[in-house]
Amino acid sequence: MPEYIGIDTSNYTTSTAVYISGENRVIQRKRLLPVKNGELGLRQSDAVFHHTKQLPELIEELCREHRISDAVTVSASVRPRNAEGSYMPCFLVGEGYARAYSAATGTELHTTSHQIGHILAALYSADRLALVKERFIAFHVSGGTTDCLLCEPDSENVLRITQAGTSLDLKAGQAVDRAGVMLGLSFPCGAELEKLAVRADMTYKVRPVIRDGNCCLSGVENKCSDMLRKGEKPENIARYCLDFIAETILAMTNDAVSKYGRLPLLFAGGVMSDKLIRNRITSCYPEAYFAAPEFSCDNAAGVAIYGYLKQVGDDICL
Repeated sequence: MPEYIGIDTSNYTTSTAVYISGENRVIQRKRLLPVKNGELGLRQSDAVFHHTKQLPELIEELCREHRISDAVTVSASVRPRNAEGSYMPCFLVGEGYARAYSAATGTELHTTSHQIGHILAALYSADRLALVKERFIAFHVSGGTTDCLLCEPDSENVLRITQAGTSLDLKAGQAVDRAGVMLGLSFPCGAELEKLAVRADMTYKVRPVIRDGNCCLSGVENKCSDMLRKGEKPENIARYCLDFIAETILAMTNDAVSKYGRLPLLFAGGVMSDKLIRNRITSCYPEAYFAAPEFSCDNAAGVAIYGYLKQVGDDICL
């Protein structure tokens, strides 16, 4: 049965996956990079070191569960986005393994962006992969991006992506992590911040800062810091942070819909796994598609599926 291998070595997660096309099934293994308590991230040199150590271990784990016997393609994410100048050294680890595997086995090699991997993983999770043949609006919201994207079919890269909006300063995932570390949570802080927020005894009406479809989020960190100094409950600070991000994403969605019409909406990236944010968006756009949590955070599933889509082209059958 045809199999498609994917590798993603993003800034904070090592991941590998195999997509079994005949069963429309993904098997994946991933592991966060270790970050010391109280710190907000890693230097790229440290990220490269940890990926180099973790990737072979994860591939061994994957192969113990499923012996790969019919690999058609091996694909790797090699840059954050398909844009000029988009580069991070940590992606060299996954690219190097994929190139070596391809050379040793004769398996066809494909490379793509981390962003396209996120979008394809979300489409797969939502059982909407066929949308790659249509126009749709996607959000990629994580520690490195807060992007609203117009996605269209593209024979070369599977998807042609036009940025419709972004954050002009702090990214949503950075806001979550900075608020979380401020409250003594472990990085990355998303899941723990959500647990705090659901216990809040207040909700907040906020005014997102939107300029021509772009947002500004630096005020979130400043407000959370001010609330903490004034003795506000950690639960309420967490709720304010997530309410502000939810209203910001909703305002960006409204702007995109006004520009492009009521196209299908897809939400991907680790921040979009937060249930409070998701519930706020679906209250206005109940038809929107979201990735399941295991396909929302960084993963190699979409990268593996990218290889499948490159192989089958217009013969996609889903």
